[in-house]
Amino acid sequence: MILLTIILIILLIVVTTKIYQKLTHAICKSSAHMVGKVVIVTGANSGLGFEVAKDMAFRGARVILACRNMPLAAMAKELIVKETGNTDVHCRQLDLGSLRSVREFCENINKTEKRINVLINNAASGGLGNYISEDGLQIGMQVNYYATFLLTCLLVPLLKKSAPSRIINLSSLIHRYGVLDFDNLNMEKYWSDHLVYANSKLFMNLMTYELSKRLQGTGVTVNAVHPGVSATNIFRHIPNYYVRKLVEKSISFMFQTPWEASQTCIYLAVSPEVREVSGKYFSDCRQKKPSQTSQDEDAARRLWKESERLVKFTMPDNL
Repeated sequence: MILLTIILIILLIVVTTKIYQKLTHAICKSSAHMVGKVVIVTGANSGLGFEVAKDMAFRGARVILACRNMPLAAMAKELIVKETGNTDVHCRQLDLGSLRSVREFCENINKTEKRINVLINNAASGGLGNYISEDGLQIGMQVNYYATFLLTCLLVPLLKKSAPSRIINLSSLIHRYGVLDFDNLNMEKYWSDHLVYANSKLFMNLMTYELSKRLQGTGVTVNAVHPGVSATNIFRHIPNYYVRKLVEKSISFMFQTPWEASQTCIYLAVSPEVREVSGKYFSDCRQKKPSQTSQDEDAARRLWKESERLVKFTMPDNL
């Protein structure tokens, strides 16, 4: 009897969660075209990034798939071209686990592209383990935050030249569980996969907040987005096969599809309603209030300076 009750409670939670997700997720209703615009999407070979890139291609944009795995990127490109009829879709190598790769990617973009109208910092990963990259950074923090910080800084000049332009940083509701400890920014004092992911998303919010101030009056906006929990491959690095499959199947059934989760990101990329909105946090195509720490001006400024130090790059004041 007790076991049956537990099973019924679990089923009720699952069904309620499913219904709630279906009733609350929003859809981008903007029909704005992107013809003549250049859009970069990191981590675009699968999941949410793929759906966003495909939508941008449907709208006529020149789309650059910035991916680590080039064979998968080529497959994604082929599928996007086939489904949208837009042949102006291109793959570029970008490995966020290497700051050298980030610099090479940005150098290539700055040399070959005349403009960037939308930069979508989507790529992230969980379950990467606890080791130090070739750049001296904890690998999870580098892939999920520091490399994106550097990439964005290096592309800001072209984004400003292309104004009006937009930067969209993928955050997560999990940022509320992050801990801003300036003595542990590189996770050297204590570490956990969960804390790495939470901290990286909190840092993305703070980066968004500080960058919006630095870009005031330039015509470049930057916003953060919680896309919702979705059935992507973000947990592909969990080492235990059965745990990984359990997590993926549970999320796949209970929460959003990648297409559903992509809608707020698409909204921020194309909607005229948010043309001049910057430094904000969005979910379900609406502005939401992030954690109090995410809005700490002094903390955001200090984190920016520390991030510059850790990636060994300082953005000039005139950029």
